Amino acid sequence: MPRLPDLALSDGAVDFIDEDRFAALLAAPRPDAARVRDVIARSLAKQPLTVEETAVLLGADTPDLQQELFAAARTLKETVYGNRIVLFAPLYIGNDCVNECLYCAFRHSNADEVRRTLDAAEIRRQVEALEQRGHKRLILVFGEHPRYDADFIHDCVRLVYGVRVGPGAIRRVNINAAPQDIAGYRRIKAAGIGTFQVFQETYHHATYAAMHPRHTRKGDYLYRLDALSRAQEAGIDDVGIGALFGLYDWRFEVLALVAHARHLQERYGVGPHTISFPRVRPALGVALDERWKVSDADFRRLVAILRLAVPYTGLILTAREPAELRRELLGFGVSQIDAGTRIELGGYTEAGDAQCMEREQFELGDIRSLDAVLGELVTDGYLPSFCTACYRLGRTGEHFMEFAIPGFIKRFCTPNALLTAAEYLRDYASPETRAAGERLIAAELERIEEGPLKAELLDRLRQIRETDRRDLYF
Repeated sequence: MPRLPDLALSDGAVDFIDEDRFAALLAAPRPDAARVRDVIARSLAKQPLTVEETAVLLGADTPDLQQELFAAARTLKETVYGNRIVLFAPLYIGNDCVNECLYCAFRHSNADEVRRTLDAAEIRRQVEALEQRGHKRLILVFGEHPRYDADFIHDCVRLVYGVRVGPGAIRRVNINAAPQDIAGYRRIKAAGIGTFQVFQETYHHATYAAMHPRHTRKGDYLYRLDALSRAQEAGIDDVGIGALFGLYDWRFEVLALVAHARHLQERYGVGPHTISFPRVRPALGVALDERWKVSDADFRRLVAILRLAVPYTGLILTAREPAELRRELLGFGVSQIDAGTRIELGGYTEAGDAQCMEREQFELGDIRSLDAVLGELVTDGYLPSFCTACYRLGRTGEHFMEFAIPGFIKRFCTPNALLTAAEYLRDYASPETRAAGERLIAAELERIEEGPLKAELLDRLRQIRETDRRDLYF
């Protein structure tokens, strides 16, 4: 595929997606049960899997072995991340776009899509609405367009951080935007961002070319594949990768995601902080071949296999999926979800109960409120977390491989999750959610051993409940 001349790559950029190797692995005979269990044991020892080992799990397609995969994924989730679920919301800033991605309502030629870029006042109103509902963590989403350059993204981030409503504040802003050059990433990093996400969409070269016309910026496969290598070289050590499932064989995409994670780990000493695995959803003006549609059964498998393959990486399950499936998959290794999500431009203040397809990128499967989602979480025994302490204290990069740091969850993650949950319950929760949440917090405190840490945690919880003090963290 020819490259556009103005798109500079990182030093040593390489196409690490070996399609022939992947095809051979996927065509191999079904592995025996002993081999599958050996690979599971390696994962449960908190060792990242190789592409070959991941292929063994993909080949474990008998009902009994699948149940063993699911059980192992649950165990790994509990031992690495505990029962915490991190909550965030997306905020779409602008949907102008120069690309022609065939699966996306925002593509340049789609005349039925309502185009809009939020101005400063509109962004402020959206953030105020999100803060009034209790959100602390956002991901800003941008189309690919010259007006959404590094300076624009930087300024949007600083604007969001500056909005305060009552006890509300956005403490972490992540970014989902077009790939940048190294200078662009440095400018955006200076705004104080958390994770920078770039999804390859599909790692299969021919499918990528078919979905992204060559004359567009996104049509350059290697430039996009190299995007997060440039981010690392610019000093952003917190990056997120992803694939859009339903464009090609889901098993191939899983192998490619693992290959991408290992490439980053081997080259920069730290893998991706998060992996996303959205499925194609209905969108205005989009009609795709459903040959590669991923069934719910296969979706369960891919989530469990990703959890086992990359134990140190957060798995993000978005509101594309219906509520009941999201509820089930939390037990398969998911560690982050969005809640109270609207993806229409201006949707947090202007959208009603129904979705408006002319104003959004795709149809959502779950538009429940943050309070409804959080209430379900605590009822099911999950500890909701809005924690952002590590990012503000510099515990990024390799520190997010939590299993490598003895006591990390006990000393930092669980106490900070409890503090942010207590803030939400005190300031924003419905009476039903507050009651269920306080019961959960009490149960969590019972599991923490007596000592200075627990004493300090109890005092900080008291301050949150009895005073106006907020944003207390370890």
